[in-house]
Amino acid sequence: MQENKIIGRVYVVGDNVDTDQIIPAKHLVYDTHSPEERKLFGKYAMSGVPEEKSGLPNGGIKFVKEGEHKSEFTIIVADKNFGCGSSREHAPLALQVAGVTAVVAQSYARIFYRNSVDGGFLMPLESVENIHGFFATGDEVKIDLVANTIINPSAGKSFALRPIGDAAEIINAGGLFAYARQIGMIKTSEGSFGEAKSNV
Repeated sequence: MQENKIIGRVYVVGDNVDTDQIIPAKHLVYDTHSPEERKLFGKYAMSGVPEEKSGLPNGGIKFVKEGEHKSEFTIIVADKNFGCGSSREHAPLALQVAGVTAVVAQSYARIFYRNSVDGGFLMPLESVENIHGFFATGDEVKIDLVANTIINPSAGKSFALRPIGDAAEIINAGGLFAYARQIGMIKTSEGSFGEAKSNV
């Protein structure tokens, strides 16, 4: 991701993609602190999305190829209510591990949006109108966070996004706690401001 610009291939889904479709409950057993087990969250990201919703309008396109933990698709374009269902923060984590840098949806479940920002996992961007029908899985697009647009060169169209505002700074810092340390809101264990010294 360049500063204020995100360029990548899109994976297109419909509405009401819930957190159990983003990362099914049977895959919540992995240790997020283990580098090897953490990869499994990426491997199974979006694996619960029903075939009729996956890769619209092409249908049936796997988000992550067999044997991989990174997706070739770094941007998800969705319709309404993305991330509904349970409040698990593993959902945006799984997408981040799979290489997703942004989701563009017309609306989100509030908890998914907050988890995405608070954990610094990805940019949850909102389109002003329903746009997912103007994109096909595999299209290479450009998101401009200054102009608040997503551009699909293959369709020759640009669509407006709602400004993400200060949330972008939290995400770019790596999450809420990292941001709070960065701006001096949290003291380290040594009693000074800034990053805490590792005990390892």
